[in-house]
Parts: sequence; C-alpha cells; structure tokens
Amino acid sequence: MRRSEFDRAVEAEFGARGLSLVLDLALPQVGGRTSADALAAGVPPREVWLALCAETDVPESRRHGVGRLEPRRASGR
Repeated sequence: MRRSEFDRAVEAEFGARGLSLVLDLALPQVGGRTSADALAAGVPPREVWLALCAETDVPESRRHGVGRLEPRRASGR
C-alpha cells in the first residue's frame, strides 16, 4: 500500500472524520503513535492502515486492498 492509497482508504472508510482519526487517535499497534506520527516515522502505510482498522473495529472484509484505484495485474500479462 502506498501513502496515496492509505489516504484514499481513510477517506473511503471514515469520510469527514478520517483526518481527525489520523491526527488524534493513538494506535497501540504502532507504538502508541497516531497514524500521522507513525507514517512520518517511516512505518509502512499498510501497517498503519491495519492498525487504524483494528483500533476502530473496521470489519476484516473492508481492510484489504482498500485505496487502490484499480486492481494490480499479474506480471507477464
């Protein structure tokens, strides 16, 4: 997951409150940092996304692949 995909996933899942969650919600899975602080410290966006989902009880079915504009294609095609 790239940072841009993280941003789209937050917007899609949380809407207007997404920015507040990214800036204010401490996530135990990334050392008690906020999403913004974890990303700034170099934690991979996918790890931060999954920590944010876990902390906010996002269902498993909406945690994977969110934020991509289109699916990745298999190599060699």
